Amino acid sequence: MKPHRTPLTSTKILNGAHELTVHKLRQRPDCFTLQYTITPPLPDAADDTPVLLALEATDDIGNEYLDWGGAYGAADNGTHTNGSITAQPALAAEACEVHIRLTFLRRGEEYPCHLTLRTR
Repeated sequence: MKPHRTPLTSTKILNGAHELTVHKLRQRPDCFTLQYTITPPLPDAADDTPVLLALEATDDIGNEYLDWGGAYGAADNGTHTNGSITAQPALAAEACEVHIRLTFLRRGEEYPCHLTLRTR
């Protein structure tokens, strides 16, 4: 992630202990991907219980999108976590907004986060 870019949105997650910042919504022919950072960084899976992430979404014209996987890891300087998560199918060309529910799973508890992003 390039920290100098203006983020698309930012919100507190995991009971306010971290901040999720979405930097990019990348659209592809068969899917879309959110690129994000989390500050402070998520704990290292070797030291603590890993945090899992799931995505569900709908657009403003009623289409549904499902999680297709993602990955995250600590930034080289250790100040934040870099990540991406992908959903399928591709965003509908007619859609203006996508309503995203990210669910963070940690130690058996779910922490949902709701975002709305412009698609064009």
